[in-house]
Amino acid sequence: MNFNFLSPVSDAVLAHNELLSMQALGRKLKIHTNQNGIPDLEGVSVALIGVLESRNDINYIGEEFQLNEVRKSFYALFPGSWNTTIVDLGDINKGESVEDTYFALKTTVSILIQKKIIPIVLGGSQDLTYAIYRAYDNLMPMVNIVNVDSCFDLGDSTKAIKNNSFVGKIILDQPYNLFNYAALGYQTYFNSQEEIDLMECLYFEAYRLGEMSNDITLAEPVMRDANVVSIDLGAVKASEVSLKQRLSPNGLDGKEICAIARYAGISNKVSAFGVFEYKPSYDDEVTAMLISQMLWYFIEGVNCRVKDDDFLVDNNHQKFTTLADAEELVFYKSTQTGRWWIEIPFLANVNNKLKKHTLLPCTHKDYIDACNGKTPARWYKAYQKNSL
Repeated sequence: MNFNFLSPVSDAVLAHNELLSMQALGRKLKIHTNQNGIPDLEGVSVALIGVLESRNDINYIGEEFQLNEVRKSFYALFPGSWNTTIVDLGDINKGESVEDTYFALKTTVSILIQKKIIPIVLGGSQDLTYAIYRAYDNLMPMVNIVNVDSCFDLGDSTKAIKNNSFVGKIILDQPYNLFNYAALGYQTYFNSQEEIDLMECLYFEAYRLGEMSNDITLAEPVMRDANVVSIDLGAVKASEVSLKQRLSPNGLDGKEICAIARYAGISNKVSAFGVFEYKPSYDDEVTAMLISQMLWYFIEGVNCRVKDDDFLVDNNHQKFTTLADAEELVFYKSTQTGRWWIEIPFLANVNNKLKKHTLLPCTHKDYIDACNGKTPARWYKAYQKNSL
């Protein structure tokens, strides 16, 4: 198995770990060490990987960083009542070129996904999401990405990839595997009107910060349909993070970003999760602890996953049919979890990659709206994408 790209967790973190309670997370993890090498991955559900790469950050000025403080904070937390086995695989160091780092990350993520292990990637710059997306090239025909960010990161895709333009590259670079892109927590004044219009034209989803703060549960159905979840720490408001991380007085607060991480974990589809744009500073403890708690909530979510979307068995769901805008809409409700889905009909004359009725996660409110004659926006956008 080719994990040659990974360097072990530092001795400083391991020494700190030895001082922790035997009940702490760090004492229950499998850890890649200098002494013992990469641990056996048998039975592992989640793998932590650091990527020490930020050369494609538009503000990069040659600075290095490491993830020791994040690891110390994470290791010191206590696990929930979990049956999830976690491994810390250490770090992917900067390659000779950024493309080398991308290749190492893509290869590592692809191996883990094939082994049914969820990679949690801690980064550097958010353009690393592009390498994670490319890991799916030979694994599945279509990929859904959720970006928790104040910006869409569409950028100018004719120029070299950067952390503010990687989504444009994902859309335009072959092979074309992106089905849906959803942005959570965007702030309008950080995005040009052209980008906002482009999101509409492509039938992608975008939820403003105000919407998310009013009702954080909006994130749940979006996450339920995601394969890759990428979080930019710039989405978090300045008061929640340390000095170097402060980007905007407005943003998601600590509770909201942890709730989003938990929704990502609960989703049966999410198979890769990343937290990016970490910039250590001398007053680093708050950001390190926030990232640790986000990871904790994601793993908590993974531990609570319920396979509730098999609608071939009649007794585990209820089916509802309603009319909205002259369209017959079919809803399903899981009797196990109470979660809702809406059916997107397959268009027989369209050569799309899905080739089946697609079930789109939705909310109970979407069903109520449909009963009142209003077509859910998520259904409309997904239907239009199926028609393209």
